[in-house]
This record gives sequence, C-alpha cells and structure tokens, in this order.
Amino acid sequence: MLPSHCSEANRGTTSNLIKERSGVELKPEVFTVGFARRAATYKRGDLLFFDPERVVKCAKEFGGLQIIYSGKAHPADEPGKAMIRRVIELASKLESDLLKIVYLENYEWTLGALLTGGVDLWLNTPKRPYEASGTSGMKAALNGVPSLSILDGWWIEGWIEGVTGWAIADHDEDAGEAQSLYDHLEQVILPLYYQQPDQWRRVMRSTIALNGSYFNTQRMLEQYVQNSYFPEQSVQSPAPALEPILADK
Repeated sequence: MLPSHCSEANRGTTSNLIKERSGVELKPEVFTVGFARRAATYKRGDLLFFDPERVVKCAKEFGGLQIIYSGKAHPADEPGKAMIRRVIELASKLESDLLKIVYLENYEWTLGALLTGGVDLWLNTPKRPYEASGTSGMKAALNGVPSLSILDGWWIEGWIEGVTGWAIADHDEDAGEAQSLYDHLEQVILPLYYQQPDQWRRVMRSTIALNGSYFNTQRMLEQYVQNSYFPEQSVQSPAPALEPILADK
C-alpha cells in the first residue's frame, strides 16, 4: 500500500475517534498538524500560538488548517497544567470554519499510536537542550509523517531538510523560533502539501525509507547487543546472527 493510501486509512480512523471524543468533525482533505506528548513546560506546546494571528493567517491563505493536541501533565506539575489550559483557551478563541484546534483528553498509548499515523505533519518544539530523544517523531516517521522540529534529541540525526521533514531554526528566544516555525508553514510546507501533492508524497516515502528504516527497535537492540552487551563478540550480520547470542544468555 502506498504511503498516501496508508495515510488516508489512518486519518479516517483518527477522525472518527476525534469526533467520538470531542464532537469535532475534521475534514480529510485539510492539512493536519499533530502535537501529542507529555505536557511538560520545556516541550513548549504553546509555541505554535506565540503569534496566534499567524496561525489564523495560514488557515485563511491555504483554505484550512487543523491542529490536534493531546498530552497529560504530571499531577504535581502546575506550570504544565497551566500550559494545557492556555492551549485549550486559545483553541476556543481562534477556532473557525477554516481553523480547527482540538485538545484530546486522556492521552495514552492507543491514542498516541493513532495520532502519529493520522496527521500530515508532526510538530515538536522543545527547549534545547532538554529533549532526550523524541520517540513520537520516530513513530510518526514509520507512518510516513514528516516532522517540523527543533534540532534537538533524535531530530539532529533524523533531519534532512525537505526530505524527512524540516528544522526550526535555532534561536535563543522563543520569538525567533516561532518566526521560523511560521515561515516554514507559510513558505514551504503548506504550499508543498496543497500545490504539489506528488512532491508531498515523495517526502512521505523518504520519511519511511530513511527514518522509519533506521529509528526502530530492531536496529536499537542490535546496536546494544553488538556495542554494549557483548562487544567482545563481533557480529557482522543483522538480526539472524543475533538470535543464537541472545538464546545462550
């Protein structure tokens, strides 16, 4: 099945769940951004709304924009919970026929799996250098969903500009990084999606081929076995050669 067909199937399932949970009906043809992860302040879930009018502008200029949020804060993390409230409040103020913003409650593994395969773009905006990894972006890549992300965590290795996704430029202040985020959406990502669908599908395929094939559990386990657990046993071939080593231990 081609990535575009997979995406259509995943989006249908995700849209049905969103309608069931929130009552909001999303349109499958409208560009959809996903942001779902632990709601810690350093992850800056509200950076997309640094300048809310820029988000509204994107929706108007390109005929629609949909944004799906989800994530929980630690019960003792008051700033994290305040950030969730801010996103929900902004969503209610900004929402229109062209701009749909949904914050899904009760974030858990099943919902996370649906969202990483049911959107067009995975957004990641952590404050450098606090991103340890960024596994949600890796899961999105397996589904052909490119990332727009701060260069931190896994994205330093996984980023190939315009091939596996796009990098938000490094700045010391939130304003500069928000500007780069908006510029990427307005000047590159949304025009590519709406005006060059074949090129967008090429990015999806590249995301799977390059990042999906490398950032996965099998490769990770092989590296641990070869480089950390049993470095004295040089294993030149992949998974089949590892099986007897693991079986003997």
